[in-house]
Amino acid sequence: MLDTILEFLKQSSAYAWTVSDVQTEGYEYYMIHHKLDQNRVRLTRHLNVCVYMLVEDGKYLGNASCEIAPTATKQDVKEQIEKLIQQASYVKNRPYELNPAVEYKQQNLDLDPAKIAEDFLKTMENIKETPQDDINSYEVFADIISRRLITSTGIDVTTVYPQSMCEVVVNARKDDHEIELYRMYHSGKCDAETLEHDVLETMHYGKDKLVAQKTPNFGKMDVVFSTDASLQIYNWFIDRLDAQYKYYQVSDLELEKPIAKDPKGDVVSLKTIVELNNSSKNSIYDPEGAKRKELVFIDENIVKNFHGNRQFSQYLGMDDSFVPGNYVVSGGTHTMDELRQDEYLEIVEFSDFQVSPFNGDIFGEIRLGYYHSDQGLKIVEGGSVSGTMNDFVEHMYMSKETRQYDNMIVPSVTKLKDVTVTGAE
Repeated sequence: MLDTILEFLKQSSAYAWTVSDVQTEGYEYYMIHHKLDQNRVRLTRHLNVCVYMLVEDGKYLGNASCEIAPTATKQDVKEQIEKLIQQASYVKNRPYELNPAVEYKQQNLDLDPAKIAEDFLKTMENIKETPQDDINSYEVFADIISRRLITSTGIDVTTVYPQSMCEVVVNARKDDHEIELYRMYHSGKCDAETLEHDVLETMHYGKDKLVAQKTPNFGKMDVVFSTDASLQIYNWFIDRLDAQYKYYQVSDLELEKPIAKDPKGDVVSLKTIVELNNSSKNSIYDPEGAKRKELVFIDENIVKNFHGNRQFSQYLGMDDSFVPGNYVVSGGTHTMDELRQDEYLEIVEFSDFQVSPFNGDIFGEIRLGYYHSDQGLKIVEGGSVSGTMNDFVEHMYMSKETRQYDNMIVPSVTKLKDVTVTGAE
């Protein structure tokens, strides 16, 4: 089928084209209280085609894309490509050039999805449970992705990498009261130590939630983030460095200019790396064939580079840009214990936590938090947090210790000052 698609594309009137051939071998297990409910093996293939057309004598560049089934007939393929060419001719984007062919170091990985799935199952089976907290159910998805990209500009590269997911539901109970907490863990292969730590941590939070009191109306309060909600804070920096956000003036960041104008706390350093141990994003090239490399985006509060897809990168005059896969945020200047001093609210469970890439506003509904004061510890639930990163970035504190969440390494503890905490009392 791939040869048929390439044959028709080369014979067509398309100005340029790309073909993505993604094949996945996956093992799935569905477990209830460690007993197998069902399992299956998946072998899938997705062929995606994108064509580009010059419009009005090259004044514009249009594009259109679709997925073509591996079982499609030659006539189906021909008609699909002709339809894409027609659709692309109606699109009027500023012209830009596709990524050129470059030399890639092909990956030679010996990966077995059955072995990865087995590692997950063994890890989950060995997690210590008690009558008060246990694992209700879990699902394991272990995939090996083989992604080949072929373009009219001469790119023909294949990358192979693992991509796994483990969904876990834990139960905690006290007397006649019982609750559930849900987690979804993404990774490359199975990191047994991290998975066990995270599941036990969730079980601990479940027991604490059973005795939580209503959150007081604190007003302004220092708030500590020590779970995956902190990713939304650092994604705010990543989004503002995206060429598309910059082109549409959503981001006001400038090269060699500071992000925090007058920082009183720690400042952010952010980079991307090609390979990160146990990440599910370890592809050597981005979805458009640009070669990934290690690159610093923010160096101690100063913007050094932007990132983005080919179209918007070219609009900004960046010919060597790419879409990153893995991110590393350097740790701050404080230990976790130092950040957990004086009066503060540490929130470990949100119903939802968001940081707007457009205006920096944050909002989150509190499911579980720990209020620390000179009166001791109070476990709380309910209420919400709000404010804007545009203010918090000036008074942001980060731990020296870091923690990995799939394709991101961030400080283990992040403290924002003067967050508005609305109570539930």
